[in-house]
Amino acid sequence: MKLTLLSIFAACLFATGVMAADAAAGKALFATKCKACHGPDGTPPPAMAKAMGVKPMNDPSIQGKADAALKTSILKGVGKMKAQAVSDSDADNLVAAVRTMK
Repeated sequence: MKLTLLSIFAACLFATGVMAADAAAGKALFATKCKACHGPDGTPPPAMAKAMGVKPMNDPSIQGKADAALKTSILKGVGKMKAQAVSDSDADNLVAAVRTMK
């Protein structure tokens, strides 16, 4: 009974965002892992945008994706972007940071 209640409590915490990703940590990681291609504020340098097809992070095609899809893009790569060597929680933090770049 105690285990069931603890499981339900943990699920509720997760679902309500109490254990949410850390956008500030994501921004710090973005600055080290992503800014070369995506720009420091999420706006890619013009040459990178043209050569690699990199869109700004505030583009509706980026912001319109589900968090899970953004996370998959980070962890597995998408288009010309290679998979990034980050932990699962760091990927969550990066998604949270991208959400601030509207």
